[in-house]
Order: sequence, then C-alpha cells, then structure tokens
Amino acid sequence: MPQAAPAVKATPRLILAPMEGLADDALRAVLTKGGAFDWCVTEFVRVTDCLLTPPHFTRICPELLNGARTASGTPVRLQLLGAVPKLMATNAALAATLDPFGIDLNFGCPSPQVNRNRGGAALLEEPELLQRIIAAVRAAVPPALPVTAKMRLGIRDTAYTLDCARALMEGGASELVVHARTKEDGYRPPARWEWIARIRETVNIPVIANGEVWTLADYQAIRSATGCADVMLGRGAVADPLLAERIRSQCDETDQADDWPRIRPMIAEFWQRTQVKVVPQHAPGRLKQWLGMMRHRYQGAEALFTDLRPLRLPNDVDQALLQHGVALQGRNASD
Repeated sequence: MPQAAPAVKATPRLILAPMEGLADDALRAVLTKGGAFDWCVTEFVRVTDCLLTPPHFTRICPELLNGARTASGTPVRLQLLGAVPKLMATNAALAATLDPFGIDLNFGCPSPQVNRNRGGAALLEEPELLQRIIAAVRAAVPPALPVTAKMRLGIRDTAYTLDCARALMEGGASELVVHARTKEDGYRPPARWEWIARIRETVNIPVIANGEVWTLADYQAIRSATGCADVMLGRGAVADPLLAERIRSQCDETDQADDWPRIRPMIAEFWQRTQVKVVPQHAPGRLKQWLGMMRHRYQGAEALFTDLRPLRLPNDVDQALLQHGVALQGRNASD
C-alpha cells in the first residue's frame, strides 16, 4: 500500500465545485468575487464521439478568454466527461491549447441521463477503464498542466471505492476530489466522510473532501473526520454566498440581517450577467433557482423569491429587485 498523503496542512485550500445547471460562469464570477476560493471547476464538457472545437470549451468556460480566471482573478479548471480514453485524450489536448488552469475529469455526476450514456458515476465499477482514461489524458496534455479527477464512492455501494481511487492515482491524477456519496445516494444526507478518510489513507496524492458542507461547523467536522486539508464547497456555497468567507475568517456568528445587504449586490451582478448570457425568457428562472436555494438561510431571499416567483418578464423582475433594495447598474429605486 502506498504511503498516505499528509494529513491536515497549515494552509488549507477551498475549491468551488462544478455543479451542472447551477454554477455557470455568471454564478462563478459572483461567488469568487471575494477571493476566498483558491480555484473553481466548470460544469462538464461532454465528450462523445468526435473532436470538439474551441467554442465548445469557451461556451462552458468563457473564462478561457480571460486567462482562465474569473473576473476577480480566481483560476478555473475545465471539466471533461466521457468514457472513451482516446476521445478524452484528443479533446483534452485541444482544450489544453486554450490554457486552462487544469483539466478535471468527471466520474461523479449522478444524473440518470448522463449515466445512461456511460458518463460520470456510471463508470465507478470499472477501475481499469478509469485508469486508462486518466492515463490517456495525462499523456496528451503538457506535463505542467494539472490533471485531476472527481469521483463518488461508487454506483450502489462501496465495493470498488478504493480500487477506483487507486486507479485514478496510478493513471496520473495529480489530485483527487471525493464526493462522499454513491451515485444512488444522490444528494441525500448524510455524506459518508469516513470513506474519504479511507481513500486518503490509500493513495499518495492530495485528496479534497466534498459533500454536505453547509456551515463553518460542517467544514470543521469534515476536515476532522477525513484528515483532509482541502475542501470543495458545492451547494452550501450557493445557498450561502458568504460561506467561503465565513470559513476563511473562522467566524459564523454574524446576524443574517447584517449579511443580507452584502448579498444584494451579488444578486444584482448575477442578474445582469445572466441577462447577457441567456435569452430573456430563461433569465428569471436562473435567478429564481439561486434564490430558491438561498431562502432557507436568508429571510430577505425568502421574501424576494416569493415576489419573483410568478414573474416571467425581465422588466418585471427588474422592478421587483429595485423594490427589495437590489440596485441595478444604471437604475435606482426611484426610476
């Protein structure tokens, strides 16, 4: 057995997770603005049966046109999803010419549609294939470019968990993110953090812990349970946009009434970025999706979500935002 990676370090890293259909470039820009994240990972680019073109990558990761960084300078890793080693390698080689901060491979997505097409977590009973995929990608991109992987614990159970982790390490992964649930667990609590600890003791590359971190207390608990220095934040960082800052400051005692005024400018920026990105009829839905996650922590988000819920037109959303004190660029509550 290889020597385990070192336990908790003095300078832990925070990473913003890839979240399909949720954490697009607009939300990444907003959540990373305070500089609390060390890097973030895109939604996946699906690799199927052909060589993609640069626009396929820049559509998912427009930050590639900005030095692979968000507007505030947080580095961005590009995530690929697929099951054919040669195709993954050729597409990774092309993506590498766009100078991402790194290439991440998705072996964790639990989506039935993705899994039916042999993507994401569907491969977690085939450790040999995982090793061939990551080895092919590693060989196809420049040696200095990080190649990482994200995995779950398995499909139905943990029978192959350690085999998959070893396979990804032996294939050349420089780091491994572990979401402590199986595919069939979906997002149901609890996350099985003890398995991250077992993986960390099995491989000799850094392991990044992921799953069910909603508060500073959760962050402290996952580090203690896993021995991992580094933690990836997903839905918790969307539900509380200040979570990474709370973790950095080791303080979670502020009153939500004091925090909500700091959230309002984030909402304004996200809304304005989203309107530039998507067709008008889809923009309100994206904003309501985010508010729907925040409303369980912030009363202001609950009130705003309630008023926005029936609205379909961007102009009506603008007016509701202004009435809730969300100042839009070039607009104010007296307009």
